[in-house]
Amino acid sequence: MSFEFFIGRRYLRAKQKQAFIALITYLSIAGVAVGVMALIVVIAVMAGFEADLKTRILGGQANVILMRYSGPFEEYPEVMRRVEAVPGVAASTPFIYSQVMLRTAANTTGAVLRGIDPATIGGVLKTLANVMVPEAGAGIPGIVLGRELAKNLGVVQGEMVHLISPRGMLAPTGHVPAMKAFRVSGYFESGMYEFDQTFAYIHLHDAQRLLRMGDAVTGIEVRVHDIYEARAVADRIVSQLGSAYYARDWMQMNRNLFKALKLERRVMFIILTLIVLVAAFNIASSLIMMVMGKTKDIAILKAMGATDRSIRKIFVFNGMVIGTLGTGLGVLLGVVLCSLLRRYNIHELTGDIYYFTTQLPVKMEVLDVVCIVAAALVICFFATLYPARQAAKLNPVEAIRYG
Repeated sequence: MSFEFFIGRRYLRAKQKQAFIALITYLSIAGVAVGVMALIVVIAVMAGFEADLKTRILGGQANVILMRYSGPFEEYPEVMRRVEAVPGVAASTPFIYSQVMLRTAANTTGAVLRGIDPATIGGVLKTLANVMVPEAGAGIPGIVLGRELAKNLGVVQGEMVHLISPRGMLAPTGHVPAMKAFRVSGYFESGMYEFDQTFAYIHLHDAQRLLRMGDAVTGIEVRVHDIYEARAVADRIVSQLGSAYYARDWMQMNRNLFKALKLERRVMFIILTLIVLVAAFNIASSLIMMVMGKTKDIAILKAMGATDRSIRKIFVFNGMVIGTLGTGLGVLLGVVLCSLLRRYNIHELTGDIYYFTTQLPVKMEVLDVVCIVAAALVICFFATLYPARQAAKLNPVEAIRYG
């Protein structure tokens, strides 16, 4: 062990003449610990929120949506066959999309109607794998409602819902909207409040008849093997089918949301780093006062041949020990608090505010913790430079004479 570290350790362990210096040191450690703990917990919650939101979006939304510029198209069986031959595609299903009104005896509300093929939808959207949407046949067709949408309408399974579509027909009195009765055959719950209060599903053939689309569909939904390769797969699909089609991946469809979440994480990181910065000022203050208290010691060391670099190393070492203790304590407290938040349902999220209803999501990532620790130690290091420089500049003759 070099003499700089030996002396630095003795300075930390020695009882200070002024208790105020020791108090500032303890406050510095506590400040760094609180800042690091807050950073770890907040970033972990925001990372958990983003990951949970991503999972729920992918559960109720296809990885890639393929549509035609000219609108609905009838040759979808052939298009599906060609799409599923593209490398990276796992499954595909046709769909029809339209905005409608749903009316019951208790309420009326707008909804997004989706016509689906029960035979293939489960391969693309896992949340709809077990949803049964009976076709009309000889009886009343069935409709599956999002659970929140059913609550808003005040209906339960087996009751009737009237579906009103703006795509009606021309009559002597003008344009008449199409209206058809459906029986609620079930509910679906994706966990995403926006989906559960908006979407209603009927059989593809019933949607074609109601919207007077013949054998056409709005587009094709696609599931890919690797969700992070969705954009590349979408480009390959368009390249295979030609310029008459266009494809959007799930990252494009939710781009604004995920950009906002990433921006929020960066801003919160910067704001909470200010807590560590304030603690770093305390470190600088305690080192400055330590330099003032050890003026004679520094002068004697320099008179014995210690260089300016050695004096700087002594006080940088002291400051970094304080910063490292605070950072280590903050990491420990942050990990413990994240574990408690993950284990116990401390706060229930409201779906109409936070997109989904669940307990507070927490996801600690090693890279985030490493970045937080590195940022805290760098700030603490810069806080030690000025006091260490001032200590190294002391004139030993003047310090002994007036110290």
